[in-house]
Amino acid sequence: MPIAAAAVTSPPAAAQVHGVVPRHASPTPQQRAAPRREQSPLNPSSQSIRSASSGTELAGSAATEASRAHIANLDRVLGKPPQVPRPASHAAASKQERQQQDGELEPLNVRHGLLNALNLSFFVPMPGMRARTAADEHMSPRSLMHMQQLLSADSPRASPRSTIAPRWRSLHGEDGWAGLLDPLDSDLRRELLRYGDFVQAAYQAFHSLPTASARHRGLMLPDRSYRPTRSLFATSAMSMPPWAKRPNTPEWLTQQSNWIGYVAVCESEREVARMGRRDIAIVLRGTATCLEWAENLRASLVPLDGESGEGGGQEEPKVARGFRSLYKTAGEKVKSLSEEVMGEVRRLMEKYKGEELSITVVGHSLGGALALLVADEIATTVPDAPPVAVVSFGGPKVGNAAFVDKLQKSGRVNVLRIVNAGDMVTKVPGVAPRLPLTKEQYQHVGAELRIDSKNSPCLRPDAGPACRHDLEAYLHLIDGFTGTGRPFRHDARRSVIRLLQLQRGNVKKEYVNRARELGVDPSAPVDVGRSMAYGNCAVASPSS
Repeated sequence: MPIAAAAVTSPPAAAQVHGVVPRHASPTPQQRAAPRREQSPLNPSSQSIRSASSGTELAGSAATEASRAHIANLDRVLGKPPQVPRPASHAAASKQERQQQDGELEPLNVRHGLLNALNLSFFVPMPGMRARTAADEHMSPRSLMHMQQLLSADSPRASPRSTIAPRWRSLHGEDGWAGLLDPLDSDLRRELLRYGDFVQAAYQAFHSLPTASARHRGLMLPDRSYRPTRSLFATSAMSMPPWAKRPNTPEWLTQQSNWIGYVAVCESEREVARMGRRDIAIVLRGTATCLEWAENLRASLVPLDGESGEGGGQEEPKVARGFRSLYKTAGEKVKSLSEEVMGEVRRLMEKYKGEELSITVVGHSLGGALALLVADEIATTVPDAPPVAVVSFGGPKVGNAAFVDKLQKSGRVNVLRIVNAGDMVTKVPGVAPRLPLTKEQYQHVGAELRIDSKNSPCLRPDAGPACRHDLEAYLHLIDGFTGTGRPFRHDARRSVIRLLQLQRGNVKKEYVNRARELGVDPSAPVDVGRSMAYGNCAVASPSS
C-alpha cells in the first residue's frame, strides 16, 4: 500500500514543483530514439560530428577546413559557371517536372509523336526492354565533371577535321567501308555527323509552300562550306474509291506537295582541298505529314519502271508502291522528286565538269528509302556519274532481292545503313502483301553500322521506340560509338541540348537535373538558331 500511494501521489508532487497541478495525470510516454544514420565521409559537417563525439575538436576542425579547401579547389579547376536565373514563365513547368521526377516511374515521351503516346514497351514485350531500376538513372561523377567543363565559358571547341584527300574514296564506300565501321574510324564519324546535321536542317526547314519565293525558306546549313542549290518537293497522291469522292472534296485530302529536302554543293575551295573532291549532297528528311504516313503503308511491291507486271517473277526489280509514288508523282506546281533531282545533278555535273566529284545521298527514315531510289536512278540514267554513296539513318527496307542485286551489280552505288538496335522502322516491311503465292521478301542492301541506345551514359536503357528512331539520338550514339562491346567515347563532344529538349523523358533524371543546375532548361522549346550556331560544342555527351 505505501508503494501504491507513492505511485499515485508522485505526479501531482512533480507537477507542484513546476507550480501547475493537473487534474488528471497520465504516465509519460517514452520517446523513441531517432534512427542512426551514417554520415557521408565527404560531408564536412560529418567530420565535425565525429570529432566532437571522440573529444578531438581540434582534429575535426582541421578536417573540415581541409574538405572545404578541397571542394573550393575542385570548383576552381572545373570552372563551375554561375547559376543562371530561370525565367518566371518556366516556373510552373519546372514545378511539374520535379513532381514527375519524385515518382518512381517517369513517362518516356509525352509530346513527340504517336509512338511515344502508345508507349509500346509497357504493353508489348520488346527485345532489350525491361522495367526501370535505380541503376538506370545513374550517372558517373566523371560524366558530371565533363558536362560541367563543357558548359563553362571557356568550353573547348570540337577538334578540327583532318585532311581526308588521300583516302576519300574508302571513306565514301569504295570498298564497302571495310575495316572502318567496327571500330568506327574517326574521320568517318565526322563525315556521318555532318551529313546527319544536314538532315536535321531539312527537318527544321519543312514547309508546304511549293512556290518560287519559298524555295529555301528557313533553311540554315550547319556547314557553311556547302551551299543549297535546289529545293526538293515530294507529292503524296492517294486515290479515293468512287463511293468516297465528292465534288467539293479538298485537294489536300488526296494530293499534297511538301518540301522534303534539298541539293547542296561544296563551294569552299579549302574544304574541297581537304576532302580531295567536290561533294554534291542530296538531303532528304523523314515522314512529316499524314499523307506521307499513308504512302508508307502502301507496301505492295511494284516494278521500278511502272505499275504493270505486278505479278511478275521475282527476278524483276521491285520496290514498295508508296515509296515509288512519292518519288515519281508530280504536283500541280512542282515537278516530281525524280525530275528535280536528276535535273540538278546533271546541271551541277556540267558546271563542275573536269573536277573530281562525288555524290552523297543522305536521308533519315523515309528519306533513307527515297535515297536508294535516287541512287539507283543516277547509276542507271547518268552514264558518266561520279561515285555515289547512300547514308541511311534508320531507313526501312525498300525492295526485293532483285532490286538489291541491281544496286550491287551496278558497281557505282555504295550503301551504308546506320541501325539503332530496337528501332522497329528498320525491320519493316517484311513480306509484301497481296502476293500470297510468291511471298516476295523485302531485303536490306549495303553495309550496316549497328549502334545501341543502351551504350549511352545519359539515355535510359529502356528508351521507347520513338527515341530509338529519333535522328538526334542516332547522331548522339554515333558520336560516342567506338566499337562493339567498347565503352562510350570519353571525348565525345556533340551537343546534347537538342536531345534533352526532344527526348527529356528518355534521358536519365540525374542528367536532366544536372543540366538544369548548370543553366540549361530542358523544358524550353528547341532553339534552332542556337543549335546551328554552337554546333558540337554547347553541351557534351558524357563519357562513361
